[in-house]
Amino acid sequence: MKTRDFTILHSNDMHGDFIAEVCSEGTGKLVGGLSLLSGYINKVRREEENVFYVVSGDMLQGSLIDTEYKGLSTIELMNYLAPDVVTLGNHEIDYGLAHLLFLEKLANFPIVNANLYIKKYNKRLMRPYIILNVAGFDVLFIGIITEKIIDALRMESLIGSFVSVEEAAHEVGIICDTYKNDDIDLTILLTHIGYESDLELASLLDPEWGVDMIIGGHTHTILEEPTKVNDVLIAQAGVGTNQIGRFDIVVDDDTNSIVEYDWELVQINEKTSERDEKLCEFIDSFKEEVDRKYNTIVTKLAVEATHPEREIETSLGNLIADALASIAECDIMLLGSGSVRVKALGPVVTLKDLISCFPYNDSLSRYTISGEKLYQLFNHVMRIENRDGEGECYQVNEGVEVKYSDKKKTVTSLKIAGQKVDKDRNYTIALQGFHYANSKEYLSVSNEEFLEGGPSRVISTSTQDALEEYLRTHQNLKPEVEGRLVYSKN
Repeated sequence: MKTRDFTILHSNDMHGDFIAEVCSEGTGKLVGGLSLLSGYINKVRREEENVFYVVSGDMLQGSLIDTEYKGLSTIELMNYLAPDVVTLGNHEIDYGLAHLLFLEKLANFPIVNANLYIKKYNKRLMRPYIILNVAGFDVLFIGIITEKIIDALRMESLIGSFVSVEEAAHEVGIICDTYKNDDIDLTILLTHIGYESDLELASLLDPEWGVDMIIGGHTHTILEEPTKVNDVLIAQAGVGTNQIGRFDIVVDDDTNSIVEYDWELVQINEKTSERDEKLCEFIDSFKEEVDRKYNTIVTKLAVEATHPEREIETSLGNLIADALASIAECDIMLLGSGSVRVKALGPVVTLKDLISCFPYNDSLSRYTISGEKLYQLFNHVMRIENRDGEGECYQVNEGVEVKYSDKKKTVTSLKIAGQKVDKDRNYTIALQGFHYANSKEYLSVSNEEFLEGGPSRVISTSTQDALEEYLRTHQNLKPEVEGRLVYSKN
């Protein structure tokens, strides 16, 4: 039996998490950040013979540095880390399709994705897979994206994707069957479809295809150990750079399978690695430029505003929804919870803080819809199934009160300005452009239905700029959780 040892390091959902942070336990020790992560990767590459470092999507979005340079800084820093292979996440498309293709050209590492297509020509947009030969063993990596990529590409009529896990599994089968004769020793899927979808995907894979492992992302899942479904190992490494997944495996050349494995979620701190000082200097060159431009005070809040979870009403969500509702002069401001990218803001808010909190420079428009459609909308977004970490959840402005019964699976009360919503009356509602483009899926109300009540109006071409201007002229705001969105078990 011919075997070979491999070490596979894996990250996902790094979201521009460049800078190390002081440990919250009060020790003063640093945790996370690319410099410490790089130090750990360098250490493993020195100590072990056959090492892969892979990233399962969402390198981009989440820091002001990334936003300011539209991902160029992230790709430059990732070039420094030199991953062996990366797959796309949904946030890789945030700066547009053309910009994604530009970023791909700047990357010194392969980016794989098997299920983005140019529809008219049935041609894949990206490289679908890569085979890397290490120590005489052939390792096949295939990339699969979440269906959420379609949301960001809604306006790109030429581009399409498989929208079901079943179709993605079929695509994996095509690639595996085609290259099985090349004596692939190890097959790894790099996915960005979420942990539960990874489990489903593994169950659909034909054992004859020889898939050994799924390394996933998107749901920021932290595991105590890999899950095994259909003899496929499944792992994910949380979010950011505070930790990295590590597989130490033994692969049998005769059976083309993993015969032994150990896995751990390694904490990235000063105990596990030394800082890569050269990378620190590189990051600082970006940070200094951004600090000079954005370290101006926009506003001061009376209290810190927080956003601990996207599935519930939050004080920070209320702050932003109230500001945008005032700007849009609407009955309801429906703010995407995922638009808020930090856990806390304030009391002092710099421009840097604000853009890190709300990085999406989307449009804001106002529509008129019936009360009946509002009931339909809130029944959809507040349902239990949508509060699973992957659904699109929302924040609302002051004056909107919605109660939802999990037991009855329906909205039991819907009020605006203290008055019960009349199903036969029309109301104004404001939406970000992304959420309007995907309204049928996210809100259960189509674009056509939003326009039935009359023409829409673009309030601002830049929601971010409008929010900044509002906060500059409104000091000492005191946002609180007020019971705008209430979930009842009864």
